[in-house]
Amino acid sequence: MTTRKKVETLSFEQSMQELETIVSKMEQGDLPLEDALQNFERGIQLARLSQQKLKDAEQKVQILMSQNGQANLLDFDTDNTDN
Repeated sequence: MTTRKKVETLSFEQSMQELETIVSKMEQGDLPLEDALQNFERGIQLARLSQQKLKDAEQKVQILMSQNGQANLLDFDTDNTDN
């Protein structure tokens, strides 16, 4: 049995790579129902994590762009998200 990292500890790239692997397995169609459901649940978690990481990166870029080259960065609240 393979050990899976907690979703929260994965980088964006790691989560996307695992998500691609899950999709590939599920597209083959030969997983037992319980395994397919577990993979689907993990895939949803990975997709949500990736979406949040992209949203956070977009916020950082917007902050940087709105500063017109100023050296100081503004903090943004990652706890105040739509889930």
